[in-house]
Amino acid sequence: MRRLKTIFILLGTLLMVATAHGGWDESIQTISVIGQGKASAPPDMAEIQTGVVTHMDTATEALSANNEAMEKILGILKTHKIASKDIQTSDFSVNPEYKRDDRGRRQPEIVGYRVTNQVRIHMRRLEELGKVLDALIRTGSNQVSGVSFGIDDPTDVLNQARKRAIVDARSRAELYAQAAGVRVGKVLVISEQPIEVPRPKHMERILAAGADSSVPVATGEDEFHVRVHVVFSLIDKP
Repeated sequence: MRRLKTIFILLGTLLMVATAHGGWDESIQTISVIGQGKASAPPDMAEIQTGVVTHMDTATEALSANNEAMEKILGILKTHKIASKDIQTSDFSVNPEYKRDDRGRRQPEIVGYRVTNQVRIHMRRLEELGKVLDALIRTGSNQVSGVSFGIDDPTDVLNQARKRAIVDARSRAELYAQAAGVRVGKVLVISEQPIEVPRPKHMERILAAGADSSVPVATGEDEFHVRVHVVFSLIDKP
């Protein structure tokens, strides 16, 4: 009910604004509808969160071991022709590790250090994704926190959804007009509502495949939803 009230308030505001600026007269009969359209397309990019966690007695040892492992990972990415601009450090930390008692409670004694270095990789060639994941894990990446898929430039698929939303709006308006014994006239207002962007699809768990194969990957499709608020004039039937 609250959403319905909002729509009526919006329509009333639009009518008053149009009249104030020389638009259509308030006496003109109108119909206000919400049109919906959706379109989907397969992802053309992926983001990988991967890195190395090392545990050593001292911070220096942990950092040295981590740096060595990360150099190998960056080398693998270069081998797979991933540009430097598509590799970005997303997390780096050096933390002490404390002794725990039998109940898991932390004690003040430091027993070692943990170094975490994680990078975000922008993959533009999805056909290489499985091989890259496999190579990363084999090279020493012991932290793959997720792989998400998306569309780098969704303009075309969004425009397709917008067109379908307008078609849907006119179809709804004509249905109501026919039932009311009138005809749909010209478009007076088109207002796009906030677009529903698909949430990134994640692979929550990545496992190394067999010795001669790459990690299997299923990308699916991304679906975009567009809603438009359209106001049409109404014409009496002859």
